[in-house]
Amino acid sequence: MSRILLVDDEDSFLYAAQKALSSAGFQVIAAPTSYEALDALDRAEEPVDLLLTDLVMPNGVNGFALARMARMRRQNIKVIYVTGYDVPTIEASGKVLRKPITDAALIDEIRATLAA
Repeated sequence: MSRILLVDDEDSFLYAAQKALSSAGFQVIAAPTSYEALDALDRAEEPVDLLLTDLVMPNGVNGFALARMARMRRQNIKVIYVTGYDVPTIEASGKVLRKPITDAALIDEIRATLAA
C-alpha cells in the first residue's frame, strides 16, 4: 500500500482528498501546513512514497519549497502539486494539477506518478 503525505491549508480540499485517497486504498498522512508536513515526514517510520501538496500556502513555505525540503529528507519521494491559482510552475519537480479536480482524476494521476 502506497503512503501519501497530503498537504493543503484549505480544510475542505484536505478532508475530501484524504477521504478519496483512503477509499482508493492509499495510506494518507494529512497536514494543513508545510511545517506539520515536515514534522510528519520526520516522524514517519515507514517510507512515504508521494508528496501531494498545494502550491500556495501561508507562512512563507510554498509547495515548491516544501518539495525541496521533503526531498532532502526522503530523496526518492515523488511529488504532485495542486493549485487553484495561476502560478509559474518553472520550479515544479513533479506534475502540477489544477483545482478543482475530480477524485477520479486525482487518483489516476497519483497512480501514474507512483508507477513511473
